[in-house]
Amino acid sequence: MKNLILTSALLLSTTAFAGGGSMVPGGNTIASIVANDPNFSTLLAAVQAAGLVDTLNSAGPFTVFAPTNAAFAKVPEADLNALLNDPAQLKALLLYHVVPGRVTAAQVTKLTSAKTVNGANIRISTSGEMVMINDSTVTKADVRASNGVIHVIDTVLMP
Repeated sequence: MKNLILTSALLLSTTAFAGGGSMVPGGNTIASIVANDPNFSTLLAAVQAAGLVDTLNSAGPFTVFAPTNAAFAKVPEADLNALLNDPAQLKALLLYHVVPGRVTAAQVTKLTSAKTVNGANIRISTSGEMVMINDSTVTKADVRASNGVIHVIDTVLMP
């Protein structure tokens, strides 16, 4: 299934490297950007296991705080495997990374918290140009998608 989604995404869009690369052309959904960026392969597997691919391909708009592979590598392997094998818990965790609407970096820096799609709040703090979401640092902001925006983070958010 992963190969099918990756192939479809490659056929429908140009490659986008949000985790450490170039601008994202218009027309790419959040799911497509995640599928095309090798820095998000663990996130892609999690999104697929939780059944959220269609959601992240839908009209949205959504703001996603997207953990990189390095962020997922900080999660103990047993915990990560348990999450990947529990679709309901995984879905709740992933939806904790999503805020309804398109919230740009300029807007995020004016907030102290935001309500996520799973119903819980995330804490937002800034120090100079550094933005923290709970205990995670935003490493790249405002990756534009046709159905929202992605802010890349360095730690998986735990509700």
